[in-house]
Amino acid sequence: MAWLVLARLLVLAVPFSRWRLSLGGVECPGDTAEPLVGRDDAQRMASQLAGHVERAAWRLPFAIKCLPKAMALSWMLRRAAVQHCVVIAARPMKRREPGDALHAWVEVSGKIVIGDLPGPWHEIYRAGRQGVV
Repeated sequence: MAWLVLARLLVLAVPFSRWRLSLGGVECPGDTAEPLVGRDDAQRMASQLAGHVERAAWRLPFAIKCLPKAMALSWMLRRAAVQHCVVIAARPMKRREPGDALHAWVEVSGKIVIGDLPGPWHEIYRAGRQGVV
């Protein structure tokens, strides 16, 4: 729960440029480095941690949106040396509704482990060595 509260405070009070480098894992998929954790183990661990993040968010007395959830999971995966990417995206102008213009999620081995919502989405930031899209 502490990671979620910290993430929410950062999003609310600190400019993105000050904490964006804390996102993303060891490498992003597509980088040439060998993973530190096997693909199946990484996927299983990421799914378990994502479940913990979702349960913790549900228990808090205030709403936790997708970006703080993605941030908290990213920090947990980074500590476990699991390769992952945090993606921030925007919905196309013609498809936007109030309150859903931006979204964030975490990918492990090319699969979304937290924040899976139907698109379309246009990636605007991919945390990791690949940087801004």
